[in-house]
Amino acid sequence: MSELRFDGKSVIVTGGGRGFGRQHALLLARRGARVVVADYGVELDGSGSSPEPAEEVVQEIKEAGGEAVACFANVADEADAARIVETARESFGGVDVVVNNAGIWDGNWMDDVDIAQFRRMVDFHYIGTVLVTKAAWPHLKEADHGCVVNTSSEAVIGNIPKNADYAGAKGAVFSFTKALALDGRRFGLRVNAIGPRGNTRMSDPKCLSHLYDRPEDDFKNEMFAQMRPEYVSPAVAFLAHDSCTLNGEMIACGGLMAKRVALIETKGLTFTDTITPEDLAENVDALMDTTDADLATIDMWG
Repeated sequence: MSELRFDGKSVIVTGGGRGFGRQHALLLARRGARVVVADYGVELDGSGSSPEPAEEVVQEIKEAGGEAVACFANVADEADAARIVETARESFGGVDVVVNNAGIWDGNWMDDVDIAQFRRMVDFHYIGTVLVTKAAWPHLKEADHGCVVNTSSEAVIGNIPKNADYAGAKGAVFSFTKALALDGRRFGLRVNAIGPRGNTRMSDPKCLSHLYDRPEDDFKNEMFAQMRPEYVSPAVAFLAHDSCTLNGEMIACGGLMAKRVALIETKGLTFTDTITPEDLAENVDALMDTTDADLATIDMWG
C-alpha cells in the first residue's frame, strides 16, 4: 500500500521532547505533518522544568526539512494546555491530530506512596490529557478528519508492581478514551489509545530493577534491546491517519509487536427469582468462564 502521509496536517504531540513523544514527533514530521512539540521538560517524577527538550526536537525536525514549533507548557495547567492548542492554530492554521503523550512516573508500593503523588499522577496523565483534548476539541470538529491518540498503559491490567498510582491515572485515560470515542462519533472524530512498551526513562534497567526487585543486569538482554521507543510510533501514526477506521480502541505496541487490548464480558450467571452471595460462591467457575465472552466495545449497545 502507499505510504501513510500527513502532508498539511497540524499535529500536537505533548511530551514531545523526549522518549516516545520525541519519536512520535520525528516520525510524523518525516511524513509531512507540521508538528507542535509541547513539553515542560520535567524530571521523571514531575519535578523541575526546561524548554530545551522541545526546542532540540524542533531543531532536529527543521534540519531534516520538516516544519515544527516548540511550546514550553505544562499540560496539567489549564492555561498552558490552551496555549498549546493556540500555538498550533497560530502556527499552522488549525488542529487535525492531538497525540497526548506527556506523563511522569515514580513507582513505589502503596504503603510508600502519599496522596500528593496520587494527585500528581492524575494531574499529569489524566487531567493533562483532558485539558489538552478539551481545548482542541472545537478545532478538531472543524478538521476534515480530526482525531486524538492518547497514551494509556498495559499497567491498567494490574500486571506491574509498585504502580497503583500510575496505573490508576492511566486507567482513567483508558476509560476517557473509550467514552470520548463514543461522544466524538457524532462529529466524525476518532479517539484511540496506545499502551507503549519501550526502554525510555520510565522503563530503563534501573527503573525495572526497582519495580521487580531484581538486578539491573537481568534487563540488559536481547529482548530489552528490541524495546526501542521508535518501535511504538508506527502505531501512533496508523491510529492518527485519515484512513484508519478504528475508534475507541487501545493498541499495545513496542518491541516489533502490536496487539489489541480489549475488555470482555463473560456469559456469566442469570438467576430466576433471587440472587445471594452463596449463589455466586457456588457458581464462581461459571461466573469467571471466558468461553464465548462478549467483546465490550462502544457499539455493544447498538
